[in-house]
Amino acid sequence: MSQLILSPSQARKIILHAAGLSKRGQFGKGPESVYKLIDHLGFVQIDANYVVERGHHLIIAARTPDYKQEWLEELQADGRIFEFFISDASYMPMHDFRFSLLVKENFRLKRPLLTQAESNLMNNVLDRIERDGPLTVKDFDNDRREASTGWWDWRPSKIALERLYMDGSLMTTRKKDFNKIYDLPLNLLPDDVDITMPTPEEFARHVIRRCLKSMGIAYVKEINWRARRVKKNLVKQEIMKMVAEGEVCQVSIEGLKTAPLYMLPVYKNKKIELKDDVFILSPFDPLNVFRHRLKDFFDFDYQIECFVPEPKRKYGYFSLPVLVGDTFVARMDSKADRKKRILIIHNLHFEPLKLSKQEIVKIGDAIKAFAKFNQCGEIVISKSNNKKYWKDIKECF
Repeated sequence: MSQLILSPSQARKIILHAAGLSKRGQFGKGPESVYKLIDHLGFVQIDANYVVERGHHLIIAARTPDYKQEWLEELQADGRIFEFFISDASYMPMHDFRFSLLVKENFRLKRPLLTQAESNLMNNVLDRIERDGPLTVKDFDNDRREASTGWWDWRPSKIALERLYMDGSLMTTRKKDFNKIYDLPLNLLPDDVDITMPTPEEFARHVIRRCLKSMGIAYVKEINWRARRVKKNLVKQEIMKMVAEGEVCQVSIEGLKTAPLYMLPVYKNKKIELKDDVFILSPFDPLNVFRHRLKDFFDFDYQIECFVPEPKRKYGYFSLPVLVGDTFVARMDSKADRKKRILIIHNLHFEPLKLSKQEIVKIGDAIKAFAKFNQCGEIVISKSNNKKYWKDIKECF
């Protein structure tokens, strides 16, 4: 089986182009560019963390000039995107809806046997939404019998709503305050949407195509991760068939000894130019999700530290990677003080790289744009490991 050999630079270009980061505005401008972006990536992961703007908005804003959050809401209201899990909770193009059905079936099959009381509650919740229309969890009485023990300790009605959502009996949209609105699929699905259940082979091939389109170059374990909610999925078998059929290429990277890597043939002779734009990325950006991937291709050791105990954090609670061209140059641990309209950068940590004055100015401009997007008019940088760059960037504000 022949392999295509790529240089590390070629590999990074392919990965960044696939991620929509070859240049700012790769998918154009305006509301339609948001749909093109979601359709290309296949999903935009939804994030509830509100230290700075929520992750899904950061993912879109990084790629879409002058992005407005209502554009995402309009796409969902128009039935062009929907929210569900295939890999993670995400916004996805509506024409991919049928591939969520196998995941929903798997949720139903692996769910523990319900008690009669649980089944009754789910039926009552569904009956009420059928009768009264779309509802939020706050529309149901507080049926908790014991004090809450934490964030994920949901009360029974919330559990019932989520079970109905996960098995496909309900769908969701979002209010402006980010709370879910639960509704019947027949009220949200366009009339022409395909609702035929995919075969396991179709599902596996769909995930493979989607992953390679948005990742450019990928390992099987990464593709498998996207399909993990379907037990005994056929990703490993189908990707080998697709290689034999010529739909997928096997590639290797000069100087990098890894497990087999895969790519779509469209990138064989594609000429890609990076514009050396600056991107401040969400920790949940598609480019950042797999830590090993950043180390292999970008020599960047990154970990989101909000899940790390505070004494063990190196860079900060919510550190955002800063990308210039094909190089990660810094990490920016930030918080938006919305009442005072101040973007507080707790730690601006630069990688051990030499940056030009022009690059520093670009980074400063990107931070200003980031602050504006977070509705902050002032920027405060509390700490940096490079005093010269720190001083030069502050002069940009």
